[in-house]
Amino acid sequence: MDFLVVVLLGVIAIVGVSAASTQGRHSVAAPLMLVLLGAGISFIPGMPTIEIEPEWILAGVLPPLLYSTAVSLPTMDFRRDFAAIGTLAVVLVIITSVVLGFVFSALLPQLGLAGGIALGAILSPTDAVATSITKRLGAPPRVVTVLEGEGLLNDASALVLLRSAIAATAATVSFGHIVADFIWAVIGAVLVGFAVGSVGLWARKKIDSSALTTAVSFIVPFVAYLPAERLGASGLVAVVVAGLVTGHGAAKHLTPQDRMFDYSNWHTAETLLEGGLFLLMGLEASTLVKDVVSEHGSLWHAVGVAALAGVIVLAVRALFVAPLLYKLRMTAEKKAVNRERFTQVQTRLDARLAVEGNNETMTFPPKPGWNQRPPWGDEPRVGTVSTARVKKFRTMLVRRAADIDYLVAKPLGRREGALIVWAGMRGVVTLAAALTLPTTIIHRSFLVLVAFGVAGGTLLVQGGTMPWVMRRLGIMGQGAVSPEEMRAVRAVMDAAGHTLIDNPKLRRRDGEIYDPTVVKRVQIDFASESLSDEAVEDETEPQLEQYRELQMRLIEVQRKALLVARKEGVHDARFLERSLGVLDAAQITLEMKTAGTASH
Repeated sequence: MDFLVVVLLGVIAIVGVSAASTQGRHSVAAPLMLVLLGAGISFIPGMPTIEIEPEWILAGVLPPLLYSTAVSLPTMDFRRDFAAIGTLAVVLVIITSVVLGFVFSALLPQLGLAGGIALGAILSPTDAVATSITKRLGAPPRVVTVLEGEGLLNDASALVLLRSAIAATAATVSFGHIVADFIWAVIGAVLVGFAVGSVGLWARKKIDSSALTTAVSFIVPFVAYLPAERLGASGLVAVVVAGLVTGHGAAKHLTPQDRMFDYSNWHTAETLLEGGLFLLMGLEASTLVKDVVSEHGSLWHAVGVAALAGVIVLAVRALFVAPLLYKLRMTAEKKAVNRERFTQVQTRLDARLAVEGNNETMTFPPKPGWNQRPPWGDEPRVGTVSTARVKKFRTMLVRRAADIDYLVAKPLGRREGALIVWAGMRGVVTLAAALTLPTTIIHRSFLVLVAFGVAGGTLLVQGGTMPWVMRRLGIMGQGAVSPEEMRAVRAVMDAAGHTLIDNPKLRRRDGEIYDPTVVKRVQIDFASESLSDEAVEDETEPQLEQYRELQMRLIEVQRKALLVARKEGVHDARFLERSLGVLDAAQITLEMKTAGTASH
């Protein structure tokens, strides 16, 4: 009963703090308030000690949280910034761990270099949950993508390094073993995550119940995590890959009801789990303080080490991010040189497809100076190439050109770099990893308190000043989509819709001709952007049936057009997802009206 009371009070606290954090012009982010609330409660006299096994966090809480974040992360943007994300998630973690390892081994000689690197690995990864603070404040979308991607992947590199460093404290571990362990941790996780994500989509597509498909989605992160860990790979990376696969394929394979159920239920679960972790983080404070005081007699040494570590991780991050952004800018400028060439080839292919697009094959005669192999594969230039292959190559050209436009139009300059540095907060992953330290390691309570100090300190200092920093940088609220981008996406939807409803030979699925009155009504509603308007009272039953059928087809062609646009990467990925959500809502409303009419 006591456990149920604690859970109930925790949920009430999370809901209350989350609601309060959204009020007021200068609101404080919920994670910060929950950490402070938990810490305050933990020091109340007579408050029982609350201890949670770290395995419950690593295997029970983090997988669904990371999965939920990965599902909502646009895969197109993730792919475009994978170089930056991967460098931050792997190279920066290793550098930070080694630097901290030397510092800790100098300050605590008994710890040794391996033990110092182990603590450094604990403090190195940023937290994907903590970066939600910047997202809520309207940070630029590209910065949010980089921060979320880094937070999703750097846990694996940090935990693998931690595992190897702990092993090195007890035995000799070769460098080759560490490298092989890390490579398998990533490759094995990608294979498991991709398989689980694909099978999950297939299984959910076969289930004709939104409640059941959502139930399946709740087990997917654990199905990805557990076998990956059993195989010695990174369970958290497997969860992230499964989430990316699911998020990318959901619009194509799942029904609108499934996606709406998913969004609502996962958003609720994410709010409670995320809030619970930060609340727990605060509740652990008094226990750690008491252990360190009883062991060392004072907190000041731990506080000083934690403060020094916090400064070091921030300095190393700043020194690393600056040349990284310079390298990314130079790479983008080099790629921009090829932008015109892609456009020229695309224009020629568009002209050929306009003439021969309905043919199964296309002939490409040789030209002076050309070699005998096309850029899209191994087929010879002389002879025929399948039209489907040409269209696929054309889509690849469009996507490459769009990638260049994205990198050029949304550069990561000094202001964005400063935000990436300051937003590198540590969170519950750091604390959970610290709690996994074996009891045999020297000064364990001291090390865990240092980890808590760095995590809590970065959340309070960097997270608490984030609104002020973003205002000073002049990038507050840049997460909104521009009106030009909204009009561009709307133009894609309008073009697809008009192709259908303006067709003079438009027929119903059974081959009959639509009632001209119905078609005219749909055209009027479509022009006013009313996708599922109420039928007029004087329409007959057959007309109402045709009206709703045509509206449904209109939604389907617009959804296909948006999926093609997403594949090409020409438009803002997040706004495309939002537009797909609008179509889902319209389809659900239309299906409910159709079902209501049928019931009468």
